[in-house]
Amino acid sequence: MQTECSPAFIIFHSSNIFYIHIPFSLEMRYSTIYEGGKALDEKIIKKLLEIFPDGLSTKEEDKIIYSRDYWPIALRWFLDKKLPALPQAIVWPESKEQIASLIHLANEHGIPIIPYGGGSGVMGGAVPIHGGIVVDMKRMDKIVEVEDENLTVRVQTGINGMNLERKLNHHGYTLGHIPQSLYCSSLGGWLACKAAGQFSTKYGKIEDMVVALQAVLADGSVIESREVPRSSTGPEVEKLLIGSEGILGIITEATLKIWPYPEKRKCLSFAFESMEGALEAVRKILRRNVYPAVVRIYDEEETLRHFYDVQEAEGKCMLILLMEGVEEVVELERKVAEKICKINGTPCGEKPVHHWLETRFNVKESSEFLPRGFIFDTVEISAPWKNSAMLYHSIIKALKSVKGMVIASAHASHFYPQGVCFYFTFGGIPPKGMEAYDFYISAWDAIMDECIKNKASISHHHGIGITRKKWLAKEMGERMKMLKKIKEAIDPNNIMNPGKLVVEDE
Repeated sequence: MQTECSPAFIIFHSSNIFYIHIPFSLEMRYSTIYEGGKALDEKIIKKLLEIFPDGLSTKEEDKIIYSRDYWPIALRWFLDKKLPALPQAIVWPESKEQIASLIHLANEHGIPIIPYGGGSGVMGGAVPIHGGIVVDMKRMDKIVEVEDENLTVRVQTGINGMNLERKLNHHGYTLGHIPQSLYCSSLGGWLACKAAGQFSTKYGKIEDMVVALQAVLADGSVIESREVPRSSTGPEVEKLLIGSEGILGIITEATLKIWPYPEKRKCLSFAFESMEGALEAVRKILRRNVYPAVVRIYDEEETLRHFYDVQEAEGKCMLILLMEGVEEVVELERKVAEKICKINGTPCGEKPVHHWLETRFNVKESSEFLPRGFIFDTVEISAPWKNSAMLYHSIIKALKSVKGMVIASAHASHFYPQGVCFYFTFGGIPPKGMEAYDFYISAWDAIMDECIKNKASISHHHGIGITRKKWLAKEMGERMKMLKKIKEAIDPNNIMNPGKLVVEDE
């Protein structure tokens, strides 16, 4: 498909926002990777204007902006004057009633609906591969109620993550959900992809924080669960929406657990001779029922990259720990963690943790290296303790065997008494004659194949989107049939984010 387009701007997400001018003009042409959908006729546009009198766009520049999320390979395509796919329209709802009306219209005419949060997803989950209408939720960003006695907050899902945390902090609370994308992601995106934050070992992941949900399903009906701490009234069917990546409906409100803002923090760091030694120390800490808020282990390469000025960590693996909460509990956690880590680890003090706190939202490399032809990505997987170290080494080896690979490293970023999440980084320059996408997929193949072979999970908190879809059935097995039946029952016309999760075609 070839189309003319107008100049526009794209946002590169990080703690600082970079604006880069789109390298297109009215005289230039671009192509799309996916065909997209047919144009909306005037009657449908008129009906959309009736539903969204102040919240509809069919402008070419807006279509370009909403053609992708932060999927790294799509950034490469973008610089090559290619777009993943174009929507036919963008809407900005302000109520669940507007969303319900839109979904009724979409069912009547077979128009795809693509929910859109902050655009920070890295799997291509928000790419409108069959065209349709992108539903940007950012206007639904109100905190409805903070309930101190129950320790809950009810909030609309279009709210920006940092705005939510700042407002809670102002009133003396924390949600405890601090992903690296905090500044540029939304609550709805967290729920759709089952996000995990940096403080997850203490506070849990987003699904652990959910008390109740309100959502508009694929048939336009509205469901809402009760704000109770637990219920035994059958399966929690509303929680099928958590991790569903927009294929069943749109979550419009959520009631979440909150906590009093921590009164005390303590930071520790230790250098270990090997990944195995650091993993074993963390495993023993968690076995004591002690849960530091932040636990991160960096392999030798990433330790050199992030903690190059820490002499004690030279050629070693860095473990950083951050405990927070009530002072007495923090002090107990510090004592337990310090005692275990000192057995085989070298203390490195608080400085490495403070350095991490200062730099943890900095992802500017994505806008610095892509224009130079460097293809990269980050891939998170999870595994049980029993084969975690072996899996780490096998994946690093597989990545380094890919021709053109320059960087293959990892850190462990989320921990459980049962296992660990590894976060791999790869980067390289495709050899002569190899397309960027082929190099990219070769690296992904190396990681995913090792996960499937060793019965690890192919995703811990980034979701599936487009990138992981070819491996999903291999992990899910018979559960894939169940997911397809649920999709067919809730969305028989396949209007909600079609082509994702339950993909019939490649």
